[in-house]
Amino acid sequence: MTIKTSKIAILSALVATGLLASPVSAASNVPQPVEDALITALQDEYHAEAFYDAVMEKFGPVRPFSNIIRAEQMHQSALIDIMTRYGVAIPANTELKSAEIRAAVPATLGEACSIGVQAEIDNAGLYTDELMPAVKAYPDITTVFTALSDASQQKHLPAFQRCSAR
Repeated sequence: MTIKTSKIAILSALVATGLLASPVSAASNVPQPVEDALITALQDEYHAEAFYDAVMEKFGPVRPFSNIIRAEQMHQSALIDIMTRYGVAIPANTELKSAEIRAAVPATLGEACSIGVQAEIDNAGLYTDELMPAVKAYPDITTVFTALSDASQQKHLPAFQRCSAR
């Protein structure tokens, strides 16, 4: 099963269970720590997309970046759906195509993959230590966060590890 296929299956299951369906009215709200966790998760996905995009600008549409960037966009979509459901404002991705992100791309693809490895390790810590505790009272958000974290750890991290070992 490809990353794209597995993410589609996860998102389809979330929609089928109603976790990503029917937005809550605009008057609905979540406590600030929950809103902050959602925004932090989305910004983390934005950052990953921006870096992977910059890597592909430099090296072409190389794997695993060409596959994982699509997964990051799907992660964003899942987060935007749940944020919309709770009436949380969706920030723009200001990092995409930024000079700062482009400057962070290293000289070699192997180094870029090593950065990907560390980013996925850091992502696990972000979800475990910060994001999941903030949303523990929201099973639907917890389900989305768990699916995104699992995809990153079970799919993205091994892909970057293989790439950096080449």
